[in-house]
Amino acid sequence: MLLSINHWSFPRAMAMNEVFRHCALAGYDALELTLNKEDRVGFTMASTEAEMREIASLAEQSGIGLKSLSTGLMWDNSLSSPDQAVRERGRDVVKKQLEIASVLGLDTVLTVPAYCTEEVAYDQCYERSQEELAKLAPLAEQAGVRIGIENVWNKFLLSPMEMARYVDELGSDYVKVYFDIGNVMLFGHPEQWIRILGSRIAKVHAKDFRRAAGHYHGFVPLLSGDVRWKEVMRALGEIGYEDTLTAEISAYGEDPLQAVYDTARQLDAIINEGPGEKRR
Repeated sequence: MLLSINHWSFPRAMAMNEVFRHCALAGYDALELTLNKEDRVGFTMASTEAEMREIASLAEQSGIGLKSLSTGLMWDNSLSSPDQAVRERGRDVVKKQLEIASVLGLDTVLTVPAYCTEEVAYDQCYERSQEELAKLAPLAEQAGVRIGIENVWNKFLLSPMEMARYVDELGSDYVKVYFDIGNVMLFGHPEQWIRILGSRIAKVHAKDFRRAAGHYHGFVPLLSGDVRWKEVMRALGEIGYEDTLTAEISAYGEDPLQAVYDTARQLDAIINEGPGEKRR
């Protein structure tokens, strides 16, 4: 399994060459790239193929693999919106992700399919998002890139059996699950989700969580929360998952980069049941 970290774990304005340099120094195998708003370093909706290839070159020079692409743009461009124009913008976001992934040779893009709100009912989320994903699936197949549906705190797909059914109903090998370990801790057990979702899982995010907190501040550094990591790793082994384990963490207030280095050691301990060579 590969040690990986999300680009959002680094300082917002850090140049990409520095991001890759620290990835290599910390001992990561891969970096998960992100599609962002214009106020952040990295890819945006306006990124050109030349800019994409420049980042691919930096990754190659640093020896860091590129496997997946996430985005936070779906919050404002939901595939479940009652506004057709908003849903169309959401499709455009996923299309841009597929374009970037195709140019860089990534195999998976992450998307959040829907947001259940007081205005958008659960069944509407289900129907609208599936309809939009059905339009995107042929484009994903053409690009050779999987769309990974992530479980987040969006009040939607709240059980592994429902998530499995949701993906199965779409009937595409190019619509899978991007499973986030920490995100299910408030209402489930990640090892159970992993066994039920099985081969539907395309990628995995690593976060830890303390249930007693009950809110966002319950997310804590890896190995310091309530995730039963040995059980999680056993479940991942049972389904044959050997791809990236990508940390998605918050920076420390006093020394943001130290969180990147500490997380590499924690991931190493989780994957290999003990820390590897001493790092920063």
